Amino acid sequence: MLARQRQALILDRVRQDGAVRVADLVRELDVSDMTVRRDLEVLHDQGLLEKVHGGATAPSRLASFEPAFVTKAALQQDEKAAIAAEAAKLVEPGMALAISAGTTTYVLASMVADIPGVTVVTNSLRVANLFSGNRGPEGASVVLTGGMRTASDALVGPVADLTIRSLHFDTVFLGCTGIDPEVGLTTPNLAEAETNRSFIKVARRVVVLADHTKFGRAATVRLAPLESIHTIVTDRQMPRDMLEAIQERGLHVVVS
Repeated sequence: MLARQRQALILDRVRQDGAVRVADLVRELDVSDMTVRRDLEVLHDQGLLEKVHGGATAPSRLASFEPAFVTKAALQQDEKAAIAAEAAKLVEPGMALAISAGTTTYVLASMVADIPGVTVVTNSLRVANLFSGNRGPEGASVVLTGGMRTASDALVGPVADLTIRSLHFDTVFLGCTGIDPEVGLTTPNLAEAETNRSFIKVARRVVVLADHTKFGRAATVRLAPLESIHTIVTDRQMPRDMLEAIQERGLHVVVS
């Protein structure tokens, strides 16, 4: 297992359980005590956890911290691939799509790049790069919104918002940091939340891609209430109580 993969698994455990012990990680990852401590040191230096005697805990500011794209991309890779594959079934040739910045939406974009006649508008530099080789009429074409760049490689701010609000989409595919039945969709970044709200306002259908770790979490900025979206695509580990609570609000939930 690569160091980045180990660190992603450690970070995921910290987020789910609030704390981890070195001894448990040594056993679960089948690596040495020193290797685990080096991984914890790296994550600590990135501000993603706080080292304590014998292990690590989640930092108190975790809800307002936005990790880099590469850090998030290493988490729940199998789940994200399954979610993206299910979401791609909603895309038909000739559609006008919006794809927001995010690691799961990035995987989705890679799956729709060859669908004929699809137009993709995105505020993600990484998503736009996926389409850089599509020159002919057979594959999808891409429009990049412009704007100010965030840590997650999203383009946000007034320029992005103005571009988006001048368009119309058949479907927008969104990611988020947290989903709660009462709070709705949340994210740590105020500007990114506003840009995603712009996407929601001009789309006929709003589809949220979220793995099971996003449910029951709430970041600092409320992006949108659940009533503003139509479909959630998630994985089989989604908590049963969350599934029932969201379905009671009339949302369509697709489990990959």
